[in-house]
Amino acid sequence: MTLFDLTGRVAVVTGGNGGIGLGMARGLAGAGAKIVVAARNRDKSEAAVAELTRLGPAAAFIELDVADPDSCQQMVRRAVEQFGRLDILVNNAGMSIRKQPQEYAIDEWRQVVETNLTGAFACSQAAYEPMRQAGGGKIINIGSMMSVFGAAYAAAYAASKGAIVQLTKSLATAWARDNIQSNAVLPGWIDTELTQNARVQVEGLHERILRRTPAGRWGRPEDLAGIAVYLASPASDFVTGAVIPVDGGYSAEF
Repeated sequence: MTLFDLTGRVAVVTGGNGGIGLGMARGLAGAGAKIVVAARNRDKSEAAVAELTRLGPAAAFIELDVADPDSCQQMVRRAVEQFGRLDILVNNAGMSIRKQPQEYAIDEWRQVVETNLTGAFACSQAAYEPMRQAGGGKIINIGSMMSVFGAAYAAAYAASKGAIVQLTKSLATAWARDNIQSNAVLPGWIDTELTQNARVQVEGLHERILRRTPAGRWGRPEDLAGIAVYLASPASDFVTGAVIPVDGGYSAEF
């Protein structure tokens, strides 16, 4: 057994066409996994698939709306039909609406929570049976620093990402008997389209992040590749229910 070899494995990465999702997908492809980019934007996804095909054995785009449980089921079914199995699920798709709590419309709250939390649950639920039939699997849920810390402008996002941690632990305990490991990654402040928008919307955010992060920089999507390979590989077969920050020391700084 090669601890970090993903040859023959099939991975679905939701929101895998950019940012953290694509950074993780690159790592998984480089380790030998076939990749399903599950997302909504076809042009962006097909560009990601072209890149991932150069890095690994195969990649494909399957359209997904994580806020629709039927879409989650159909996506997993199509992934198994195309590649014959499903071994790894990265629940990465997410969004935020930045407003003070008193300004939130309930429909906006629901949109964030259904995308970030319910979508991760629905995709995990859809992936369970194919993973069980394959003899096991790996679920990697993407949380956030907001799983731990609060922010005045991110009540819905923080609530959904805090709940991702508890969902991760619940899946870990429920499915350990099926050899399915469920772990959460809490990225720090990573330079992505989502956080670029945040820097425009939240005054002083860039400077505050640099002051708080011991590594002295924003993270890059490729900083998440290694943890993705570890949690997807045989190296982590006895790791489940774990919550792992990848944040340049942000959560360790007082």
